[in-house]
Amino acid sequence: MPGVSRPRIRLLALDIDGTLLTSERAVAPRTRAALDRARAAGVRLVLVTGRRLPSARRIARDLGGDVPLVLHNGALVVDGGELLRSLALPREVAREATVGGLATGAEPVLHCGAKGEGRLLVRSGARPTPLLRYYLERAGKDLRLVDDPVAALDHEDPMQVMFGGSPEEMGVTQAALEAALTGRAHIERSVYPAQGLVILEVLERSVGKAAAVAFLQVRWGIAAGETLAIGDNWNDREMIARAGLGFVMGNADPELRRLGLPVLPSNDEDGVALALETHVLGKQKRG
Repeated sequence: MPGVSRPRIRLLALDIDGTLLTSERAVAPRTRAALDRARAAGVRLVLVTGRRLPSARRIARDLGGDVPLVLHNGALVVDGGELLRSLALPREVAREATVGGLATGAEPVLHCGAKGEGRLLVRSGARPTPLLRYYLERAGKDLRLVDDPVAALDHEDPMQVMFGGSPEEMGVTQAALEAALTGRAHIERSVYPAQGLVILEVLERSVGKAAAVAFLQVRWGIAAGETLAIGDNWNDREMIARAGLGFVMGNADPELRRLGLPVLPSNDEDGVALALETHVLGKQKRG
């Protein structure tokens, strides 16, 4: 409406993979410059990701300064090295998810450590799916091979149980998990059409990126209307919808883009930088 202005943006809630990072897993120079300017102007930045702490912390350090982190899709919140929120998946639910996924032929990756330790448990002799190969190549000392992942949970605090595979495979697994875990867990689904990959994450039932961002908004005294949220996948949808200003990246799943949320250029076309330049930095220049 004429004469009505949008509240000033005070919080930027930003997904990492497919959003902040290019397809080469780097922060583009234009995006880095826009983030630096926004933060210098007093905008708080929080990285909101499905990653675990050891992995996300490397990205945060590269950006410089203290960057709060929302991890495991909202199960962990860390600010300045302080653990603010930890919502572990109950062991009995993690066991059922693991057994249920294995019964459909899916291989589980167990993310463990309620304080952000980021331990990964994978079944010895597991079928080498693309998801497992990713962790085997990158996780290093955080990865542990176990003969029986269900029994291993007796001594772990699971944050999530993850499965990955083709859309057809994960459709079967998701249906089985939803039938077994109704009302006792939140099942998050991320879609990567270019790779033919779907990832399922079984989380504590109240976990979500939007809920974690709301937790920080209350803590910091920032309204939803003062928040800019950007993401590229289904696990970002609610966070984007609840923000005063929210965008989906142009590289997102076409089905997600068709929901009607505002769409930015892709992560390889400086989409995040454009959003900041237009809706944060440009507004500040205009006074």
